[in-house]
Parts: sequence; structure tokens; C-alpha cells
Amino acid sequence: MPNPHKPQLPFQLYNMMLRLSSLFFIHPQLRPLIAKMSLLDIIIFYIVHMVDKFGLWDRLPVLLGLAYLALRRRLHQRHNLLHIGAMSGKKYDVQQYPHRTADGKYNHPTDDIVGSRGTFFGRNMPPSTSKFGLLDPHPSVVATKLLERRKFADCGKQFNMIACSWLQFMIHDWIDHMEDTQQVEIVAPAEVAKQCPLKSFKFYSTKEISTGSLQTTKTGFLNSRTPWWDGSVIYGNDEAGMGKVRAYKDGKLKISRDGLLQHDDKGIPISGDVRNCWAGFSLLQALFVKEHNAICDMLHEHYPEFDDEKLYQHARLVTSTIIAKIHTIDWTVELLKTDTLLAAMRINWYGMLGKKVKDLFGNILGPELSGLVGLKKPQDHGVPYSLTEEFVSVYRMHTTLPDKIILRDIDSKQKSTDPLIQEEVNMKDMIGKEGEKRLAKIGMEKMLVSMGHQPCGAVTLWNYPLWMRNLVAHDIDGEEREDQVDMASMEIYRDRERKVPRYNEFRRNLLMIPISKWEDLTDDEVIVEALNQVYGDDVEKLDLLVGIHAEKKIKGFAICETAFFIFVLIASRRLEADRFFTTNFNSQTYTKKGLEWINKIESLKDIIDRHFPEMTKTWMRCSSAFSVWDSYPNAPNNVPLYLRCANVRSF
Repeated sequence: MPNPHKPQLPFQLYNMMLRLSSLFFIHPQLRPLIAKMSLLDIIIFYIVHMVDKFGLWDRLPVLLGLAYLALRRRLHQRHNLLHIGAMSGKKYDVQQYPHRTADGKYNHPTDDIVGSRGTFFGRNMPPSTSKFGLLDPHPSVVATKLLERRKFADCGKQFNMIACSWLQFMIHDWIDHMEDTQQVEIVAPAEVAKQCPLKSFKFYSTKEISTGSLQTTKTGFLNSRTPWWDGSVIYGNDEAGMGKVRAYKDGKLKISRDGLLQHDDKGIPISGDVRNCWAGFSLLQALFVKEHNAICDMLHEHYPEFDDEKLYQHARLVTSTIIAKIHTIDWTVELLKTDTLLAAMRINWYGMLGKKVKDLFGNILGPELSGLVGLKKPQDHGVPYSLTEEFVSVYRMHTTLPDKIILRDIDSKQKSTDPLIQEEVNMKDMIGKEGEKRLAKIGMEKMLVSMGHQPCGAVTLWNYPLWMRNLVAHDIDGEEREDQVDMASMEIYRDRERKVPRYNEFRRNLLMIPISKWEDLTDDEVIVEALNQVYGDDVEKLDLLVGIHAEKKIKGFAICETAFFIFVLIASRRLEADRFFTTNFNSQTYTKKGLEWINKIESLKDIIDRHFPEMTKTWMRCSSAFSVWDSYPNAPNNVPLYLRCANVRSF
């Protein structure tokens, strides 16, 4: 991918680098990328590629593993950020916008529109150059032969249903493609029609818009949510949505007496985002509404002069930052359960010198030593902030959803960290309006404990929920749509429709070694045979979704390496590009007490403990609320984190 800010190397130097690439065994399909890099980037690429060739980075000592990730992230920041569309915004006075706006405007320091609702998704690589069509192979064939669940596979003790729900909680904060008014119909071919719950189904195509640019990608797709980490999942993405959830008293949001969300006359929950909701997702929305309201009480106590608007705006800033912090140093750390990633995610927030030094001196030593939060100014690496098409694609993890929710008995007189199973409820009964009714009967505490004790599904082939292949989807306002959809087939189609590169092209664009045969992807002979049945021997035809579910995983990782490298780039970018995590992360914007509140939070467990003081003491044994609650806590390790050899943290 060309870097528009860097001239290409002189021809003689380019030839020399090609000869060096042969000498150092650079993969032939990656050699052309050298021509688009600076000399320093070429050197970094050689280092990264040599480590990749030997499959070493995850087995390196923590400090060396961190160095590898830092080098790889630099390459991605320089070669895997593409802006889509023209810069059409205007400069503005930052002082006039001391708080987050409803639609995400006025965050970028020099362009008021960047990152706002209704702007283009960016890209991490050029659109697909694949010669294969939208139906090659047919999405229903892929879904039936490679994705559909045969037997539920869970992820052990590593990740529970709270973690699964958190995934949707974040997606609904960041991304949703704007749809067209035209519908697409997919008809299952004869070879799989009898096995498909829907023989045909209709859905709206993604709205493709001209970017108005002659130099870059000519068309793109719009994000109907705000891509900032702004808590819009509970607050809304526009003024109307924000007004609907506010109580307009003491800065608070609406909440019912039982601690769950309020509902309108149609039974739809009143919250920032209600599309395709289910009970677990709704529960997390309610938990953070409670947190927002608790922050309002704290602020009112310390700043009695604040009116409703000031209390609301400050509490919104604090709450959204807490959500970002929990995702960074708790959820992600459990998703990627190794010492190297524990160190990496804490560095993103606190820097290498750690929390104690940052608490004393603030962010005075830059992103590596003091972290990304509190930087003196936002960093976007020359590319205006957005979330990307590729990020959307690697976050497709519907295999984490089970077939049933297992409810636990928390009223028994016998208390233990493994409460008895009381009832099993079909997931279909936990969706939409019916799911809200069911949640009200279950209660917030029982649902939270039950989700904590239930492992979620693994991100692997043959684990896509069958009930999602005959799903009633929702409009943006939470109303049920007329046409049921096959989500597994539709997700294959969506990546192709949005020109996201297929698996091998995706890896090349990420400077990763492509596969040349199915055995490079997996050691499982059954999977190899199934891939051959669907794709023949053409590895270039392999869909991204199938590839990232089939790929061998690093020990301790719940996702594959290909998806992870997109995370490496975007996890940092969400923090460092946002002025409310950088320039405006100060007491003037957040209040002194607001910053203290944020600083005390280290995990979701801290939030649960505030609102349910006895819950984790009674029902949770593990270290993180995102792990299965009856699992053992992380084993103590007296070796300083940065001095450890690479290893998987126990769970």
C-alpha cells in the first residue's frame, strides 16, 4: 500500500533491497511491498518478518515480545491506515466544545466532522482485488458446510457470557453500516437447501456512496454510529437519542426501580442503542446507567453548584472513559491471556513506568513510558480517525453465543462459588421484547451471576449458532423486521459486498506470510477436507471469516493472530486519536473527582462491587469478572512482569 507521505525509494536502492530480500528469505509475495517503504521501515519489516518466519514472537520473553509488537504496530500505522473520502470539515474553537457532542463532531482538533456519525468507514488496506464474485462460493454453502454449529464448543474457563455480551456492548458503541433501500435476496442452492433453515431470505444491501475523491478509493460505506469511545451505546448517537434516555434531574439517566432499563409503550428498552438487543446486552447497558447515576451523585456532593447539564456531561465523560479502561486493561487482557499482552495493554493505559509513576507525575514521558491516555495532543499518524471495514470484519464473533442461557439458583441457603443450575432458557427467548420480559422476571442479580458462571462459545469453525440462521432482525429503533435472515450466510456476503479482501490477500496486506496450502492454516485433517470441498485447492478463494475461525491460535488467545494484528493497530488508535483521552484528559474537563473515580477503576469487578457489594464475594472465585466465575484466580507470580519469560497466564 503506498504511503502518500513518503517518496518511493530510488531504483538502485529498490533493486538492492530486493536482492537483500532474497538473501534474507523474504516471502516472494511480500517483496513488492518494500518499494513502498522508507529505509527505516524496510529494516523494521526485515526484523518483523524474520520473527514471523520462525513463529517466535509469542514465545519470546515479555520485553522482546513487546518490542516485536511495537515494531509491527509502527508498520501498520504507516502502511495500514487509509482515509476514505475528502476532508470536508472546518476548523473550530475547541474551547466552545468542552464535552463530547451527541453525534461525535468536534473531537478532531482541526476538522469538526472527522469521527462523527454518518462519516465513512476507513480501511486498513485497499479494497479487494479478488476475481471471485459475490456468490463464489455460495454464502449458504460456506455457512452450511463450514460455519453452522454441529456441537457447541465453549472456550473453557477463559471467557464467560458477560465477556460475550461485552463484545456486543462495544460493537454497538462503535459501528453499524448504513443500509440502502434496495434488498438483496439469497437463495440457497440445491446442494445445501435441505440443510438451510431458510431456503431464501432478503436483507438490505449496504449503502455505497461516492467519496468525491479521484485520488483514492472512489466509493465507501457510512457508519451510522459514532466511532469514538463515547459511551453512545447507552447515551445515543444524536440529540434525539440522548434526550430520550435522560431523566433531566441531577444529570441522571432513566432507570427502572428494579435496576434494569425502562421501556417504551411498545416494550422496547430505552437506551442509547436498541438494535438487535438481547437480555445480556441490555443488562450491561443497565449496569452502566447505574454507574453514570452513581457518578452524578458523587459529583453533586462535591460540586453542588453544578446544574443538571453539567452533572450529565461530566458523568458522561467519566463513564465512557471507564468503559474504555475496562475494555483495555480487563476484557482484552482476558481475551489474549498471556503475560506479554497483559503488559502491552497496561502500557497502552499507564505506560511502561506503570500506574504509580503516572499517578505521581502524569503523562510527562510520552506514549511508551507514560501511556496513550493523557498525551499532550491527539495522534492520528497523518490519517484522520475512523474505524475500518477490516476492523468490523475481524470482530465478527457470533460463535461466542450459546444455544441456551443457563440460569443459576442464587436464592439457595447453600452458598458456593458454583451455584446450582436452576433452568435453561433458549437464546431465542432472550432476544428483543420477549427477552426484556424474561430478563425482568429473572432479575438483574441472577442474570449477572448466571452469565458469570457460563462459558461462552469458542471462535472456531462449526460453532455458528443454528438459531442465528433463522433470526428476526431489528430496525435501528428496535422494531422487528418482516424478513428473517440467515446471519451466517449474510456475514459471508457482507465482507464480499464491502470489498474486504479475502483471507490470503488480507494477510499479505497486513505484512503477514500468506498460506500456500490448507495445511498452513490448520493441522486438523477434517477441516482441511472440508475446505477442499468448498474452495477446492484455491487458497486465494478462502473467505476471511472462515480463515480467522479456522486458523491455529496462539496459546492463551481466544482469537487468531490475523485478527489480533488489526486489534494491535486499532486498540491504540481509539485512545491516542481522541482529544478526550489526550489533550482534554484533565481536571478542567473531567473534574478532579471525576479523574479520581476513573483512576480507582481497574476492572469490571470494581463496577459490580459498587452496585452489588456482596455478589463477587459470594459467587466469584476468579480474578476477572470476564472469566468463568468458578475458575481459580490467576496464580501469583513474583517475577516482575517485564522480566518474565513468555507464558500463558493461568485460568
